[in-house]
Amino acid sequence: MAGLLEGHVAAVTGGGSGIGQGICQAYAREGARVIVLDINLDGAKETIGLIEAAGGAASAIALDVTDREACKAAAAEIGRGGKISILVNNAGINRRNPITGEAAAVARDWDDILSINLDGMFNVTQAFLDQLRATRGRIVNIGSIQSFVHVSWPNSAAYTTSKHGVLGFTRALAAELGKDGVRVNAIGPGLIETRINAEARARNPEMVAMVMRHTPLGRPGKPADIAGPAVFLASDMSAYVTGSIIMADGGFRTI
Repeated sequence: MAGLLEGHVAAVTGGGSGIGQGICQAYAREGARVIVLDINLDGAKETIGLIEAAGGAASAIALDVTDREACKAAAAEIGRGGKISILVNNAGINRRNPITGEAAAVARDWDDILSINLDGMFNVTQAFLDQLRATRGRIVNIGSIQSFVHVSWPNSAAYTTSKHGVLGFTRALAAELGKDGVRVNAIGPGLIETRINAEARARNPEMVAMVMRHTPLGRPGKPADIAGPAVFLASDMSAYVTGSIIMADGGFRTI
């Protein structure tokens, strides 16, 4: 039986680790040819190895999503081998720094977070837009529970702003691109255990405990918990879904 994404070509930013790596693996299992885009080429190669070991097809391009010209060049290079029909904007960073902190550090964090999480999403989407319109493709943006809430994380103005922006960008594009047959949706992960946040989780057990108190399912998420919704949103199973965000947060917002 053919996979849900058979015949698709999917580009995934930040695909070299964590949630992005999980999405890449799931897409490949469902039959997509995956292009891993990550500033860390070694991580991207690790993802390729995992995909190929499972019988899938993948390639990688080193990409800094904050570099608009590099995004255009990557899209052109990929386009020469076939247009993408799925784009996942997953690349992102998080730092927690109170707005009342040391001014230079706060400004630096603001610039870095917004340039990757929000400007980077714009840069990549704009670079691939012609391909997605030609293939009547689908875009999946990775938001957060902080696309909605912030009171539990009072020291993250930049990150919260960026993830609110992801949701706004998703809805605006869905409204504009629907006439072209392009669907645009988002996923809002809760606390997901990855190697990247392992140190932060170990350093802040009180934060982890607070999140778990607000999570009915009683456990942190895994990258695979985000990969499932990402497959759904990229597949024809969600053919009438656009401008939406699927919360994959273990129920955090219900308490």
